[in-house]
Amino acid sequence: MDQVDRILAQWHQERPDLDVAPMGMFGRFGRLRSILSAELDKVFAAHGLNGASFDVLATLRRSGPPYALSPSSLIEWTMVTSGTMTNRLDKLEQAGLISREKNPEDGRGFVIALTEKGHALIDAAVTDHVANQHRLTKALSADEQAQLDALLRKWLAGMEADGS
Repeated sequence: MDQVDRILAQWHQERPDLDVAPMGMFGRFGRLRSILSAELDKVFAAHGLNGASFDVLATLRRSGPPYALSPSSLIEWTMVTSGTMTNRLDKLEQAGLISREKNPEDGRGFVIALTEKGHALIDAAVTDHVANQHRLTKALSADEQAQLDALLRKWLAGMEADGS
């Protein structure tokens, strides 16, 4: 039994009329989220990053050559507001990890591009990040990981379809 099981047992005792099964899932998700976030943050911090800066650099890196995107594309991929993105970009530019360059397709706008320093940093960080993710999921077999991923995908698709 884990702590969530003990909490559910208390609810079963006090309110046997309620089906508290979802409470168990949400309790475990909350606990996992807390643990996993802390473990992911350790890897980001080891590279002088946080989750937000990692997200921007990783988005640029996975976009492929020339590793540059418009601010609106970055906002779309990272799902943050323009004000939040501007703050992130200012900090990354000050650190020399990105540059703002004229958009070659539209001289009025600009693109955000990885610098050589940013490219090297995100390559090292993402290598460690993926290794960390493997470490964090090793309690599940490959089949269990695939099953969990499929169930989470189904659940998320249902929630997104409902507009949640």
